Formats: sequence, C-alpha cells, structure tokens
Amino acid sequence: MIHYHGLPITPATAAVSAIQGGHAFVSFAHADQLGIAIEVCQSFAIDNGAFSAWKSGNPITDWSPFYDWALDLKKVPSCDFGVIPDVIDGNEEDNDALLADCPLPKWFGAPVWHMHESIDRLVRLANEYPRVCVGSSGQYATVGDNLWWGRMNECLIEICDEKNRPICKLHGLRMLNPAVFGKLPLASADSTNIGRNVGIDKHWNGNYTPPTKEARAMVMRQRIESVNAPSTWQPQPVQEFLL
Repeated sequence: MIHYHGLPITPATAAVSAIQGGHAFVSFAHADQLGIAIEVCQSFAIDNGAFSAWKSGNPITDWSPFYDWALDLKKVPSCDFGVIPDVIDGNEEDNDALLADCPLPKWFGAPVWHMHESIDRLVRLANEYPRVCVGSSGQYATVGDNLWWGRMNECLIEICDEKNRPICKLHGLRMLNPAVFGKLPLASADSTNIGRNVGIDKHWNGNYTPPTKEARAMVMRQRIESVNAPSTWQPQPVQEFLL
C-alpha cells in the first residue's frame, strides 16, 4: 500500500523528512510545497481541494484552473493520479455530471465515491475506473466509528471478487491511520496527520521526545509506514459493527 502524506508540513525541512523517498498528497488548495514533492518524492498524487473550499464556505464552481493544473502535472513522471472534482454536499447526479465533464484520462483521474451515496454507484465506478477514492461523508463522516465500519463492510462485500479482492484500486481519503488502513484492502490512503501534529508541542513529551520538528516528522512517518494494508477483505456480519 502507498502511504501518501498530506502537504503542507511546516517547516519545509520537516516536510522533506516526512516525504523524502516516499509519497506525498498535494492539494490544489494548498500547493505551496508542490516543488518539494516533485523534487524528493518517489511519487505524489494531487487532490482537487474541494473539501478545503467547502469547509471555508466558498465551494468551487469553476474547475478549469484545477484541470489546467492537473493536466500539466500528469506529465510529471512521479505524479500518480489526480482526484476528480466532487460536490461535497451534492447528490449523485451532481457528481456524475462532474465526471462527464472531466478532461482527465481515466488512467489518471480518480472519481470520489462518498460513503453516503448508493453502493450501486460505487460498483459502477469500480467497473469504469481503475482507481476509486472513498470519502467519508454524511452519517459516515467519522472515520473509524462503528457506523463507518458497518458501511465499509457493506460496500467491500459488493466490490470484492470471489477471493475478497477489490475489483479496482481503492484510495482511502483521510484514512492514513494504521488502525483503519491496516484492516482494509486499500491500494493507497492519505492524511494530513503529520502536518497537523508535528508542531503541537504538548503532543510530544517525556524523556525521549524528538528534539526537532524534522525528527518528529520522521518518527510519525516510520510509525505510520510500519503498517501495511491487507491484500484481501475479511467480511464480517454488519451487525457486529453496530453494537
């Protein structure tokens, strides 16, 4: 599984520690450290920035600047894929319309399936695209709670083959937590965990506290990347997740 660490991470020297020789996730909304990713990563992926824009109260309506950016970056050898724009609080028709208008080739552009959407849509996307991003949303917005795990179990049962392998590559948005991806047959996952925690001093204490933010980034990266995703899904009765 590929572990994509979300940028930006400050200071820039800590970003290098977190992604050098590894993998980064660069958002169109916060692309200041794109040059670092291109220079030091094995590979990186790009996000459309829809979530950041939606959280700020200014959802994006004109995606042409993102597409210009993405079409240029797909020529970079180390750029793996780009997340196709999505409507965070939209319906399936809204998101299917964005897919229809997307100029990114299917080998590069990855659609988002929101977990509150129908599983039928997920099955359709998995049969049409080589990679599908899974986003936690609606009543399933909290990654890792019982309701979320129940829904994940339902969807994986539907898109895994007879050997319990997903029929396409799955990318877990905001799922780079070993307790989560360590149980899911994901091809990749991302999070901004290092970026959010490397500078919070109260999270780092004790006799063996890493002395610098660069060292903190290296410790967090090692702990995250020491866990891999399983190659198959082990289905569980849905009700076991809903206790």
